[in-house]
Amino acid sequence: MTHLKHPIIIGSRGSDLALWQANFVKDLLADCGIECRIEIIKTKGDEIQHLGFDKMEGKGFFTKELETALLEKRIDLAVHSCKDLETSPVKGLTIAAYSYRANPADILLIKPDSIDSGQLFQLKKGAVVGTSSARRKEQLLAFRSDITTVDIRGNVPTRMNKLTTDKMDAIMLAKAGIERLQLDTGSLVEVEMNPRVFIPAPAQGVLALQIREGDGELAKALQVVHQSDVADCVMAERKLLNLFEGGCQLPFGSYCEKIEDTFHYKAAVKQSGKSYVSRVYLQFRKTDDLAEVAWEKLTTSKKGKHVFITRNKAEAKIFFDQLEKEGFTVSGNSMTRYEKVEPKHIPLSDWVFFSSKNCVKFFFDNRPQLKKGVKYGCVGDGTAKALTSCGYTADFVGTAADTEQVGKEFVALVGAETVLFPQSTASYRTVQKQFPNDSQITDITVYDTLENPDANAPEADIVVLTSPTNAILYLRKMKNLPRFFVVMGPSTAGVLLEKGISNYLYPYVASELALAESVVGVAD
Repeated sequence: MTHLKHPIIIGSRGSDLALWQANFVKDLLADCGIECRIEIIKTKGDEIQHLGFDKMEGKGFFTKELETALLEKRIDLAVHSCKDLETSPVKGLTIAAYSYRANPADILLIKPDSIDSGQLFQLKKGAVVGTSSARRKEQLLAFRSDITTVDIRGNVPTRMNKLTTDKMDAIMLAKAGIERLQLDTGSLVEVEMNPRVFIPAPAQGVLALQIREGDGELAKALQVVHQSDVADCVMAERKLLNLFEGGCQLPFGSYCEKIEDTFHYKAAVKQSGKSYVSRVYLQFRKTDDLAEVAWEKLTTSKKGKHVFITRNKAEAKIFFDQLEKEGFTVSGNSMTRYEKVEPKHIPLSDWVFFSSKNCVKFFFDNRPQLKKGVKYGCVGDGTAKALTSCGYTADFVGTAADTEQVGKEFVALVGAETVLFPQSTASYRTVQKQFPNDSQITDITVYDTLENPDANAPEADIVVLTSPTNAILYLRKMKNLPRFFVVMGPSTAGVLLEKGISNYLYPYVASELALAESVVGVAD
C-alpha cells in the first residue's frame, strides 16, 4: 500500500462526465488506502458555450485552467479526457497514467422520424446533424454529402435535450460518455460508428492523469490506473496530431488498436488546401516511428504511382475516387465474369447470409419467396450497402477483413437458427465452415464465376486483389511482380503465399475504402 503525506486533491471540470471520471480515479485510489477529495475548476471551454470549437481561439479549451491549478499547487492531480489535452507537453507537468479505453466509437443519436434504414448511417436524406467537432463534420460529409451539420455545444445531457427541442435530426457524441453516465436515450435511435471506418479523435475513451514533474510518490500510486498497451496506442495517435500541429480545430482522427502482437493504425485528416479527407492504414509490430510514417504517407505526393485493382471502375467507384484524389493513377478490370444460375429450390430459413455483392444481386434476381421475418447477414459494409440498394437492411454486418473471424461472430449470433447461403460456384465457404452443425445451413448456387477472357494484367506499382479467384487468374497472366500487393483478406493472401509471395497487406475491414487506405499505407 502506498502512503502519501496528505490527502490528494483531484482537479476536475464540473460536468457530469468529468465528475464521473474524477470519482472513478478517486475510488480506485481509495481501494489502495489513498485519501482524495475533488476540487471543481471551471475552464474556458465550459464558459464559452455559444461558439463551435473551430471558431474559438487557441487550444486547451478544457485543460488549461486545470494545468494552471496544478502548477500553482492548488491541486495535486488533474483528471482529463485525454482527447482534450494539447499534444505538446506543459513544462513542469507530466502524464503519470493512462486509463483503460472505453468504447472509442462515435455514435449518432437520431430522432425516430429521421430514420431511413435504406441510407448510410440510417439518416434520412438531407438530415441536419448537430456537432461542433471539425473531425466529425468532415467525415460525415465525406460519407454523406447530402447532410448538413450545425454547431451544438454543452455537456452530453444538454446536447441530448437540444436534439429534442431544436431543428435537428440527429447529434453525434462519443459512445464512452453515454456508457459512463448510463444515460437513457429514450426513443432516440442509436447508431454506433465503427471506429475502424469512422475514425475517432486521438485518445477518445481514455483518461489522462496529469501531475507535477518530480512527484514520484503520486506517480507510483497512480500505476493502479495505468494501462501500458493503451498508453502505447494513445501516444502514437496523439503524436501524429502533434506532427500536423493540430487541436480541436483540425479535422483529424487517428485510431490505434493492438491485436495480438500487431498494432493496427488508421488516420484521417483534411489538410489545408485540400477538399477531401486523406486516409491511411498501417500495420506495425511496434509504435516506434509509427506516427512519423503515417505523417509521411499522408503528406507525400502520390503522382506517378500506378495502382491496378481487379475490379471494374463501376464496381469500385469509392476506391477509384479516393485514390485519384490522392494523385494515384488507377486502372482496373475484373479477371472474372459472372453468369446467373437459377436454383431449383430456395428453402425457407431464419437467416440469409451474403458473402459478396454479387450474391445479393443474383439471389434477388431469382425473386425468392422467403420466410416471414427472415434476417439478413452480410460479410462486410460493401455487401450490406448492396443489400440496402435492394430495399433490405442487414441484421448482421461483419467488421473484420478475416472472413473466418466474421463467421465465428455470425455463428455466435444465430445460435441454432437456420441459415441459407447464396453463393458462387467458386465459393470458399469460409463462413459455413465455422458452423459446428451442418444440418442448420443450406448452400444454394446463384451464379457461376468464370474467367474473363478479355481481362488484362498490366504492370503497376501496387496491385489490389479482391478475391482468391481474381488472384489466381491475375497471377497466371502477370509478367512482372509489382512492388506490393494489397488483398481483400486472408483467403486471397493465401493464394499469394502458395506462390511464395509475401509482400502484401490486407486491411482489417473489408471495404473499398479500407483497400484505398491500405494502398496509401504501402505506397512509397
